[in-house]
Amino acid sequence: MTDKGADTPVEKTASAPRKRKPKVVDVPPPKPRLWRRVAKWVWRGLAGVAMLYAVLILLFSFVPPPINFYQLGEAWRLGGIDKDWVPWEEIAPVMARSAVAAEDANFCNHWGFDMAAIRAAIEEGSNRGASTISQQVVKNVFLWHGRSYLRKAMEAVLTPAVELVWSKERILEVYLNVAEFDEGVFGVQAAAQHHFGVDAKDLTAKQAAQLAAVLPNPAEYDAGDPGPFVRKRAAAIRSGAETIAADGRSACFEG
Repeated sequence: MTDKGADTPVEKTASAPRKRKPKVVDVPPPKPRLWRRVAKWVWRGLAGVAMLYAVLILLFSFVPPPINFYQLGEAWRLGGIDKDWVPWEEIAPVMARSAVAAEDANFCNHWGFDMAAIRAAIEEGSNRGASTISQQVVKNVFLWHGRSYLRKAMEAVLTPAVELVWSKERILEVYLNVAEFDEGVFGVQAAAQHHFGVDAKDLTAKQAAQLAAVLPNPAEYDAGDPGPFVRKRAAAIRSGAETIAADGRSACFEG
């Protein structure tokens, strides 16, 4: 008996084709837009500038600042300048009081900006008298002369920082050492020698008042040979220096 099943060919089923896995292509992330890249670099630049000024403010709280931008310009224009740094202990106390009486009578009572003086200057349409000694130190040491919104904005930011880190005595010490008292003559020691032939620690009340009287425009006024304006202003400064000593407005730097 024949086994028909044995001779029947086995039908092969066709296997389904294997699906190929899609290739994974590494797509680079989209590049940031140009303005984002620019903004990033701007912020980095601003952070670098802020860090630089932070270091300088800390450094100059105990190290004498070197030559500044204005002094460099004057040295180039005049062929040289006269400057001589002296520590606070070698400056006559009456010189400090005279400078405060002349430029910033409320020096001990503000944090860098004299708001009453600013309001008064705005009402009068003038900015003379609105700039404090602290602001002048920031301008002379860290910035540049000239009127611009950028400088004013930087001054507004740096002044409170200097007030926070430096003592009032240090602010006044730096001011008296970088202020210009005659064309190309910077600092109270060089000015005392130039005009009176004495050291800063030996200045009299009259001499100190005359030096402070020329601060608005040292290139025009002469402390050693004063004209009517300087004599009148020096008399008022001398009286003001006595007043702030009596009413305690010099206590922050004469403690």
